Amino acid sequence: MKHFFAYIMFGLFFLCLISQGTAQQQTFQQVQPLKQEVLPISAQQVRGNIYQVKGGMGANTGFFINEKEVLIIDTKMNEDSARQMIAEVKKLTPYPVTCIILTHSDSDHVNGLVGFPQGIPIISHEKTRAHMDKAFQSARERIYLPNIVFSDTLSLYTGDVKGSTRIDLLYFGPAHTDGDAIVYFPGEKVAFIGDLIFIGREQLIHRHKNGSSFGLVKTLKAVLNLDADVFVHGHGDLATKKDIKNHIQSIEEQQIRIQALVKEGKTLDEVKKIYSNDTRTGDMRWPSLVEVIYRELTEKK
Repeated sequence: MKHFFAYIMFGLFFLCLISQGTAQQQTFQQVQPLKQEVLPISAQQVRGNIYQVKGGMGANTGFFINEKEVLIIDTKMNEDSARQMIAEVKKLTPYPVTCIILTHSDSDHVNGLVGFPQGIPIISHEKTRAHMDKAFQSARERIYLPNIVFSDTLSLYTGDVKGSTRIDLLYFGPAHTDGDAIVYFPGEKVAFIGDLIFIGREQLIHRHKNGSSFGLVKTLKAVLNLDADVFVHGHGDLATKKDIKNHIQSIEEQQIRIQALVKEGKTLDEVKKIYSNDTRTGDMRWPSLVEVIYRELTEKK
């Protein structure tokens, strides 16, 4: 029987693991998911055996079908949507889910874990695991805490030696959160990037999870250096490098403008009034991008 990983770790799994670090504790405040219209679950082919899953409750997710197994990327927001996702997978293959990768710790990406069978290897960045350790308090939830973590990179190989597929998990620093993992399929030139971009609406940065607008720009520039041309993200249609470049430009323009206003001595309220689209009123879980940038520029490190 072929498996996703070539070396056994903890007596359970894996085929090839290149990893650094262990989970660290981080302060956590559970974030409510973005409001969205609930559409029927559907699987859309991205390229080859890579699929995106849209609809249901929670962010876009995805999966990869190997010769005998399925790898899941993010798990929707609740048990029902996760089970619907599994049903979509079963329409395409009878093979079991043998691995789950999480792009970050937001509830609309990870709370569906409870809809999957227990005992499946779950991989995340170490800081994502730390946030989830604070959030997952029930005995049932804690069964689904990530059991493999990495700090910088981790590479997985699936299939047999001649026909194996490499999957790289990459970390470039704090961005949307401080634990954002890019799931990169170099052979297919596809990358899953979680919530590193929002197209058609304002970028969300989780300050309570140590996210950073300047870190986001740095991370997205690193993503652009990947040999990929299709990017699956949490809240929209498939993106291209042009979409990412436009997103970077938009954020950098705001950063430059707000930096100039800070030098003029403008207060946060004054800066927010200049941006007519900034209507948020100080909920620190959901500060506007304008507020995030302003605070990054003015608060002492």
